[in-house]
Amino acid sequence: MERVTDEPESFTPSADRDQVNDYDSFAEAYSADNENNLVNGYYTRPAMVALAGDVAGRRILDAGCGSGPLSAALRDRGAVVTGIDASAGMLALARRRLGADAALHMVDLRDPLPFADDAFDDVVASLVLHYLEDWGPTLAELRRVLRPGGRLIASVDHPFVAYTFQDPRPDYFATTSYTFDWPFDGQLYPMRLWRKPLHAMTDAFTAAGFRVAVISEPQPDPAARALFPDGFHDLSRKPAFLFFVVEVPPSAPGSDD
Repeated sequence: MERVTDEPESFTPSADRDQVNDYDSFAEAYSADNENNLVNGYYTRPAMVALAGDVAGRRILDAGCGSGPLSAALRDRGAVVTGIDASAGMLALARRRLGADAALHMVDLRDPLPFADDAFDDVVASLVLHYLEDWGPTLAELRRVLRPGGRLIASVDHPFVAYTFQDPRPDYFATTSYTFDWPFDGQLYPMRLWRKPLHAMTDAFTAAGFRVAVISEPQPDPAARALFPDGFHDLSRKPAFLFFVVEVPPSAPGSDD
């Protein structure tokens, strides 16, 4: 089975001082693999699009857009998409894909967002949050830029996988990091992710003012069965990622919001 939890969809935080998670160093190779592989092309991305539903005319922020495949899929369905990422290399690839007039911004999700309050109907954050030890400031900013009734659609490493297969730790309830070397083009690139218990995730959403609407453990696209028979068999029987739809409560009748 391919190492499905080592396949981040898009998020590329600015390089740590020790160069961990430096997507600029392998942006081209990563983007080419991400396009049509099992985990991204036939599992994570279709699941995110399905959870988003009818997006025609909706203003969507792709938080951690990477080279733009999810942005493109949502735009093709009629959404008005803005993308942010902390990797200049990934944003260059996204602009090549989406066009020179695409709304793309270099932003680290640990920093304040350069958008007005209530600027978006939805935020998508595909395999993003597990790069952050503390979700609080980031979720607060995402909550701020969403209108009342707006949605955050997010996917993260499934805690079951993170605690049983990825460098296991004895304490499920602790927030801990783990690292791995990701091979691309004959080189190894160090990556660091953070794992949390499920209750810590839902608590973070509610503390930021969201209410949890959906927790999903989707199946891969059936079309992948013929293309990736071994990987499809494993991925359809073992959880890889956990998907959330969390909502901003609508404004109360008569309020100014």
